[in-house]
Amino acid sequence: MNDKESKSKVKPESVKPGDGADRTLDVLHFERDSLGAIFAPKSVAVIGATEKEGRVGRTVLWNLISNPFGGTVYPINKRHKQVLGIKAYPDIAHVPEQVDLAVIVTPAPTVPGIVRECVAAGVKGAIIISAGFKEAGAAGVELERQIAEEARGKMRLIGPNCLGVMRPRTHLNATFASAMARPGSVGFISQSGALLTAVLDWSFRENVGFSACVSVGSMLDVDWGDLINFLGDDPHTHSIMIYMESIGDARSFISAAREVALTKPIIVIKAGRTAAAAKAAASHTGALAGSDDVLDAVFRRCGVLRVNSISDLFYMAEVLAKQPRPSGPRLTIVTNAGGPGVLATDTLIAMGGELAELSAETVSALNKVLPPHWSHGNPIDILGDADPERYAQALEIATKDPNSDGLLVALTPQAMTDPTETARRLTAFARTRGKPVLASWMGGKDVVAGEAVLNQADVPTFGYPDTAARIFTLMWRYAYNLRGLYETPTLVEPAMEAAPDRAKAQQFIEDARKSGRTLLSEFESKQVLAAYGIPTVPTHIADSENDAVKCAAAVGYPVVLKLHSQTITHKTDVGGVQLNLVNEEAVRHAYRAIESAVEAAGKTAAGGGKDFLGVAVQPMVKLDGYELIIGSSIDAQFGPVLLFGAGGQLVEVFRDRALSLPPLNTTLARRMMEQTTIHKALQGVRGRAPVDLAALARLLVQFSQLVVEQRWIKEIDINPLLAAPPEAGGLVALDARIVLHEPGVSEGQLPQLAIRPYPAQYASAWTSKNGMAVTIRPIRPEDEPLMVKFHTTLSEESVYMRYFHHIQYNQRVAHERLTRLCFIDYDREMALVVEREDAATGEHVILGIGRLSKLRQTAEAEFAILVSDAYQGHGFGVELLRRLVQIGRDEKLNRIVATILNDNVAMQRVSRKVGFKLKRIESEFHAELDLMKA
Repeated sequence: MNDKESKSKVKPESVKPGDGADRTLDVLHFERDSLGAIFAPKSVAVIGATEKEGRVGRTVLWNLISNPFGGTVYPINKRHKQVLGIKAYPDIAHVPEQVDLAVIVTPAPTVPGIVRECVAAGVKGAIIISAGFKEAGAAGVELERQIAEEARGKMRLIGPNCLGVMRPRTHLNATFASAMARPGSVGFISQSGALLTAVLDWSFRENVGFSACVSVGSMLDVDWGDLINFLGDDPHTHSIMIYMESIGDARSFISAAREVALTKPIIVIKAGRTAAAAKAAASHTGALAGSDDVLDAVFRRCGVLRVNSISDLFYMAEVLAKQPRPSGPRLTIVTNAGGPGVLATDTLIAMGGELAELSAETVSALNKVLPPHWSHGNPIDILGDADPERYAQALEIATKDPNSDGLLVALTPQAMTDPTETARRLTAFARTRGKPVLASWMGGKDVVAGEAVLNQADVPTFGYPDTAARIFTLMWRYAYNLRGLYETPTLVEPAMEAAPDRAKAQQFIEDARKSGRTLLSEFESKQVLAAYGIPTVPTHIADSENDAVKCAAAVGYPVVLKLHSQTITHKTDVGGVQLNLVNEEAVRHAYRAIESAVEAAGKTAAGGGKDFLGVAVQPMVKLDGYELIIGSSIDAQFGPVLLFGAGGQLVEVFRDRALSLPPLNTTLARRMMEQTTIHKALQGVRGRAPVDLAALARLLVQFSQLVVEQRWIKEIDINPLLAAPPEAGGLVALDARIVLHEPGVSEGQLPQLAIRPYPAQYASAWTSKNGMAVTIRPIRPEDEPLMVKFHTTLSEESVYMRYFHHIQYNQRVAHERLTRLCFIDYDREMALVVEREDAATGEHVILGIGRLSKLRQTAEAEFAILVSDAYQGHGFGVELLRRLVQIGRDEKLNRIVATILNDNVAMQRVSRKVGFKLKRIESEFHAELDLMKA
């Protein structure tokens, strides 16, 4: 089982009698390696091998035999008994030993049959280099369908239409590239074979090495997620670089990237940034959420860094391997010339970085060692006659400044400059704790030796300071996104926010669908929002002029009249909004004006049509705050996408917005707000009081929950959401619009969320055998503080039995570790906690936890259970395991397994009680439950 509670490979946990606990294996070491046949084959068959010069079949065969990988190569050729002096076989069935990997280079129409033969021969992996599939049209699409049908569940495939796979460390070269890559620590995955060969050629000149090079082609089977998982587990891969043209299986990519990005940088260059915008949508949100912007949001959400050039791809792989990630965006620049400092500053600010403001202590210290005419600010210009000693003194002071998050040292070779000795003095600061140090030694042959000194000391060097500043901001952006992945959010407590009235919201949606409508009226839309605890302005419907007057009197003047319609989405566009009505006469005039405006716009009015159904009467809210927009629309690849930004009538003009994927928590909501310009205003500017940002974050979380749960909603806007300080009215939705999916769409055709939401269906109350009432529910990111307390209730014996070695308390409750336990991907694993409310204090406590982790590329999972010492023997272990088994059935698993220590009699008893069969293997018991039979 994949368990992130331990970074070392561990044995099953065992606890003292009572309810025992099993263990889970380290996520980095335990899995059914379904790609092993492709990346570490013992035998390879080249189907389509030939001796003809210039043919792919010849190049692939030659690359395999000229780079011995420790296995056997079998040419497959129906017409020849030998190819390149090696015995050939007419087909895979005639090969005398088991073949692990087949490399297929035959014409496309022959490939489905060849795949069928490979499956029959027990081949576990194939690389289809052949072209002529979906890129060739409908006939090629059909060929791919046939291949997928033949191989599904029996053989893993890379391709078709790809360059192949390289594993430099083991000398495996199953490609038709002209040369073998150098061994190294970068895993490179490319959707373009031509670009991969260009990068390989570049790497020889730059002395860059690779742990693996993979050309994915059409990704008929093996996709980004599979390869990220594989390279994430590979101890020889320290960073992953991707050239991407299409995302493919979005959920697979996001799931794998979120898992791996915390331990290994994933850097992507995605082609198509300037593609034409998505077609217009009915809501502002749809018009604002371009597909490339959505992809940026996806990368942020899963901790992936996006760059725009091949050079930045490799720069980032280098600097993240050599230097720590910055804790903030503030850069200190030390230079012996003003120009380089100015260039670096321009780039830094343009990319969202900041110049560090030197502290008074730093300035004072620099004054003591620098000439009187130094810049007295940042950039720290130490003047053109700076010698190595002056550089060293300035750097020593600058590194200690608490306002700085990183340093850039720039040098231009002037008359008094010694680039090499200055570089040697700089190496003393190469490992500044928590602050990356970058260098730009500008010039030609005079600085080469100095650059070599710096690179050897793990200080990345750049030819130009603006390049270094750009790389620093990318480092900061990467670090910022990564921290957001596992920053512990605040729980939106039911006591703070009313529980959603899901049935009420669903009723309004169902009523509209039954009447054949896709557009909810403003009144209905606000009722849906209110059902999820989102404050709305009081709204009354009037279907006549007299009713409008009565409603206005009840509301109190001044009032607003808005068109009430089930078909018109933008009321302002047709004159459907009348503001600041102060008396009855104004209300009557406004009612008639709206009715006439709709009719003049070509809509049916008093004739009984649905375009004009009357008006909505609302109090005139004083706009003493900021107009925001919150919305959601559907992206073709990623499903529902959330939007937050500056709202009002000019929302599409200013385009100040941020996108994110649901579901949100308070941390993700806050970071979404921080990406916008209006966020600065919301914090309070020019003497204005700040908006309650914590309340706004909670509102975004509630809105996200609405989007997740009400799947018939296609598009939804709150525009404007008035955001004012709490004393001035707080947050209130002034207008809302909801568009539903078309009537012809079935429930099974509704877009899926790119990230699986909290599985609330697995939460329920339970009473133990001694009458203790608890709640058993899936774990959530907000549980980290409760898990810290839970670990205080575990004895040393329980901890030792759990991990097979002692782990100190401070290690067990480290933030980096617990967040990975609490912030889980519910597609990969499920963890249930037993929660009880303390009667004396009202605090919630966790008494036990059970975890079920899927084994990759299988329909199997492994379980682990751990119960607080004081509550062992209460039946929690049995109930947790019983529920995990039911979850396994619900998730369509075939088998659940565990390994239990010989002396863990309690866990053995629990497993048998739930139906597991146990088999002793040396000092352990292997527990197994076949869900297909059980």
